[in-house]
Amino acid sequence: MTGIALEMPVIGLLVLAIIIVGLVARVAMPFRLPTSLFAIVVGTAMAYLIGDAGGERFSDAFTHLGFYPLLPNLAWFEGLGLLFTGMLAVLTVVLPITLYNAIETMNNVEAMEAAGDKYDVRECQAVDGAGTMIGALFGGVFPTTVYIATVGAKWMGAGRGYSLLNGAVYAIATMFGLIAALAAIIPVSVVAPILVFVGMSMIATAFQSNDTRYYPAVALAMLPYFANYVMTRFNRAAEETVTGISAGIVPIGQGAMFMAILIGAMTVSVIDHQFRRAAAFAGVAAGFSFFGLMHAPALALNAAPDYVMGYLVMGALFLYFAWQQQRLAAGRT
Repeated sequence: MTGIALEMPVIGLLVLAIIIVGLVARVAMPFRLPTSLFAIVVGTAMAYLIGDAGGERFSDAFTHLGFYPLLPNLAWFEGLGLLFTGMLAVLTVVLPITLYNAIETMNNVEAMEAAGDKYDVRECQAVDGAGTMIGALFGGVFPTTVYIATVGAKWMGAGRGYSLLNGAVYAIATMFGLIAALAAIIPVSVVAPILVFVGMSMIATAFQSNDTRYYPAVALAMLPYFANYVMTRFNRAAEETVTGISAGIVPIGQGAMFMAILIGAMTVSVIDHQFRRAAAFAGVAAGFSFFGLMHAPALALNAAPDYVMGYLVMGALFLYFAWQQQRLAAGRT
């Protein structure tokens, strides 16, 4: 996202500076405007002033305006029919996405607790499910989850009113085509630095909410996401180049979230000398790899045999150290 922000260097650096001053250093903006709004207004104005954005953007924006009422449709009924004609194909898509969003909600609720707000995970999961079903009745294809930028919003001082206002603004904007219009007017380089801040806040929270001895686990858990970024951005266009860098990038990037959680949990367990627990996490990783939730492009049986074997070997090693630890403890007594 930083690269997108700096596609227009003057604009990107200006907006990034505003974000750092306002959201990181918490310095008040002129006229007491919210930092993100001030950054978008100033960045957009500067883009048109120096010619990085042309006037044709406005003419394109007006073509999107209209009235698009939020009405339910019967597309969901047609989708139910797929459960009887192509259930396996549907599940290979729906199941990983559902698992991903469920764990994403758990992760973000935990991150919010580290930031000072405690919520009931079960309640959040129930609301996610209800929101997804209601959205499906109106043609929505994306499941509901606790947004990854929640911690960033917390840093900006947002409360419950922010969520209500957010929903109201989105509802009105979508009904009149304003989102597409604003997307045409506002250059991406103006908005990208705000998303950079979201990433900064998530990484900072990951370290702040953990004891310093767990920092290696936090750092190691980030690596699958780097592989996933390289895989999703470059693998289709330059597969040979990505493979030339490392043949492990693509499989590590597949199911990055699951690998990050499990490899991080294993590392934390080892740091605490809880080797049996580490072996259990290695067993879960082997199971996920066997069914294709990790290190494979799709769900299948024995989808990633090399990784299954690798995790089983890891588990065996951890069990050896657990046995050795138990033997040494018995010797002391």
